[in-house]
Amino acid sequence: MTEVLKVSADSKPKAVAGAVAALLRQKGSIEVQAIGAGAVNQAVKALAIARGYVAPNGLEIVAVPAFAKVEIDGEERTAIRIVVEAR
Repeated sequence: MTEVLKVSADSKPKAVAGAVAALLRQKGSIEVQAIGAGAVNQAVKALAIARGYVAPNGLEIVAVPAFAKVEIDGEERTAIRIVVEAR
């Protein structure tokens, strides 16, 4: 099963980037999920930072964004789900 990192508007981009880099090195691919403009902003910043973390290992990050329906407290919400792979 693919690891899903959930990012909020309050998430620290450097911390998320560290988690992304570590999981990419271990698993090769992960998903980053964000709901709302602030969360998507933090997720994209984290991916940009993570790119710098994995580049010295010869890895390049490829990110494919998509919409996803998620249920939170019985309410359906639209999330941005970014599939992230190392190449």
